Amino acid sequence: MAASPELFHETAEQLTNLIIHDIFKPPVASRIYVYTNIAAYETLRQQYPDYETLAGKLHGFKEAPQPVQGEEYCFPLASIASYIAVSKALILSVPEMEAYEQEVYQHYAQMGFPEEVVARSVAYGQQVARHVLQYASQDNYKETRAMMRYTFTDLPGSYQPTPPNYAAACEPQWNAVRVLTLDSCNQFKPKAPASYSLDPKSDFYKMVRQVYDFSENLTEEQRAIAYFWDDNAAVTNVNGHVSYLDKKMTPPGHWLAIVETLARDQHLDLMKSVQAYAFTSIALYDGFIACWDEKYRSARIRPVTVINNTIDPEWQSFLETPPFPEYVSGHSAISAAAGTVLIHLFGDNVAFTDSTEYAYGHGVRSFKSIKDAYMETSLSRVYGGIHFWDGAFEGTDQGEKVGEWVWATIGPKKEEDLVAKK
Repeated sequence: MAASPELFHETAEQLTNLIIHDIFKPPVASRIYVYTNIAAYETLRQQYPDYETLAGKLHGFKEAPQPVQGEEYCFPLASIASYIAVSKALILSVPEMEAYEQEVYQHYAQMGFPEEVVARSVAYGQQVARHVLQYASQDNYKETRAMMRYTFTDLPGSYQPTPPNYAAACEPQWNAVRVLTLDSCNQFKPKAPASYSLDPKSDFYKMVRQVYDFSENLTEEQRAIAYFWDDNAAVTNVNGHVSYLDKKMTPPGHWLAIVETLARDQHLDLMKSVQAYAFTSIALYDGFIACWDEKYRSARIRPVTVINNTIDPEWQSFLETPPFPEYVSGHSAISAAAGTVLIHLFGDNVAFTDSTEYAYGHGVRSFKSIKDAYMETSLSRVYGGIHFWDGAFEGTDQGEKVGEWVWATIGPKKEEDLVAKK
């Protein structure tokens, strides 16, 4: 029972709920997820030595402290303790996580584990957490907090603040955060976006019209697709002079919830489940850095700005436009990166039903394969009116390349270590 993955899934859900509550931006959320899952993986693999350490595979990451030989540990508990300790250092809702933490420890005590084993296991997990947090402290994230200002320009086709909030640009220096597996943030630089032009015959303006025409004729299915994959951490609702926010799941939270769904569907054991969480979170993290590098290099205008200026000043996108440049689509890139790693783990012929955001009113959707899911993510950005076609699908291409690289770097080399190869 101690090795059941259910308590780990529950802990992952708890972290996602607190990330939603704290309204972390999607790139920052990916950072929280990656370090928590690395810590859990490095702790739990001590019980499963056939699973290779990430030390030497992730840039600058050194082998975690080892447990004391001859002492008894409960490594499933240690891995959750490590996960929680890292999360508490990175989120805002620490009291809520501490209350949950005590419930976990009480759960293990009630299972009959001796007090000294529980204490020793928790202490070891926290030791690994400190090791991972030391690694996290060197990723340049803190330094980027002083580089948050972004200067908008008046160049034709350049990104401008978007309604309804006209918010400051989100994480303009995210490409300065340390990559984990990539050679550099621009290793998989997408091709240049279509040149800005208001000539009706130009490739760019054809895409503008495509977004507008879609918005005027959205089917119920297209609306459902767009809304299902919205994953906007904070959606603005305006009613007269009153506005309020709806808190929702971030894109990385959505994909890690899909990991939970797949792990349950495939009846994965604890170690394979934690491996899937960790590998997927690494793909999400590096995917964000790669696509954010392109976003602020090309700094392309959003559809709402062009359409308001040239077609319809009252037009609004079906989904709220997030506050960062259009090219490439971040959700497309990170979904393809995560999906590509998951295909290596599970195979692409795995059908599943995603009810991740049913609690947030986004419905339930079923997919024939993992690739079908991430390709639909890209369609959703066009249907939602927040991305042009090339921004969505060049993002997909970039994400697939990132995912393949992540897998080649950290993927297990032994057939028996693969999650669900039949």
